[in-house]
Amino acid sequence: MTQTGKQIILYGVSWCSDCHRARHLLDAFGIEYVDIDVDENRVGLDLVKQVNDGRRVVPTIIFPDNSILVEPSNEDLAEKLGVALEEMA
Repeated sequence: MTQTGKQIILYGVSWCSDCHRARHLLDAFGIEYVDIDVDENRVGLDLVKQVNDGRRVVPTIIFPDNSILVEPSNEDLAEKLGVALEEMA
């Protein structure tokens, strides 16, 4: 999977607590991202399944360097973003 843009893309759903947590962390640090709801976006769902061995696992987050985090903890996401959780608003 290759990402052509320079933004972070979060593939999630509206009802997922892990998705809400990841969005909150990104928002708290003012990090821009594209939010794709895989309940409403078939292409997004297909991509999530492609990178997760056919499984629908959210959040699946793709970064501009083409790395992917799936259901990351706050610590893993903060490390990838280069931010300190202690500074989270």
